[in-house]
Amino acid sequence: MLRFIVTLCLFIGAAPALAGETLRIGLQKTGTFAWQLDVIRRHGLAESAGLDLKISEFASPEAGKLALNGGSVDLAVVDWLWIARSRALGAKLLFYPYSSSVGAIMVKGDSPLRTIGDLKGRTLAIAGGPLDKSWLIVQAAALRQGIDLKREAVLEYGAPPLISQKLQQGEADANLNFWNFCARLQALGYRSLLDVRDAEAALGLKQPVALVGYGFSEEFATAHRSTIDRFLAVARAADDIMLRSDQEWEALRPLMNAEDEWTFKAYRDRTREGIPRRSLAAEAADARALFGTLAGIGGEALVGPLQELDPGLYYQAAPAGD
Repeated sequence: MLRFIVTLCLFIGAAPALAGETLRIGLQKTGTFAWQLDVIRRHGLAESAGLDLKISEFASPEAGKLALNGGSVDLAVVDWLWIARSRALGAKLLFYPYSSSVGAIMVKGDSPLRTIGDLKGRTLAIAGGPLDKSWLIVQAAALRQGIDLKREAVLEYGAPPLISQKLQQGEADANLNFWNFCARLQALGYRSLLDVRDAEAALGLKQPVALVGYGFSEEFATAHRSTIDRFLAVARAADDIMLRSDQEWEALRPLMNAEDEWTFKAYRDRTREGIPRRSLAAEAADARALFGTLAGIGGEALVGPLQELDPGLYYQAAPAGD
């Protein structure tokens, strides 16, 4: 954790010559990225690093992806598999880990559904779109059991709040949603039918891969390498604060929309668990294994035309002081 702060301080030392450089960020309104950005704002981390963060809010992950593809934002938190598949299809996008926290397939507490096979013929509401990272992993884990959910379940896609409401209002038998929405449902008496981490384990993964991360174009990273590196240093410094300080979470509480203490602590603890703490090389090694498994099970429909993860997918930040 100390190295994050040291790295940030090195960038701050060079900030006056680069003060106020703009970075346009796409933010999903209901995502946890807003919490990290609030830590950055309240502690003045971006200003100290010579960055001017311009935030555009979007209602869904798909809108953020479209904005990134269209060039209306420079950086957004997006799915690892979406970046990997996009690169396989020719897009020049880069990825840097943000979180390994994942969601689950949730059902009502008294639902008769007990296994993934029970979803046959049932309505499954999915947060995001057809290429959402959790959905692709769940599909692959189900295929390993001989279950093709794309063909055997009734699928509906939408923004996370809408998908959560569909389950609560009885319009869906189950939903696959982001982990923070799953925590809220658990507090209301709903239960997990399949955790995405269990689906990862079923695919042979020993440690969770950061399935969401900062996405940006190669073109932007080449032209604005210092901007990207300084932002990543700022983000890691914010993560360090969130890991160390319980008081920081009290300041974040108004943003978290946690209806009770159980949900608040679940949000805090799951966020901390998901903060990446291992080397980029170790992360990339596990990611290659996961991609290979998905390619072997789901083929091009899941991962695009390539059978191996593009080695250029992960952004390599400049060493501190460069």
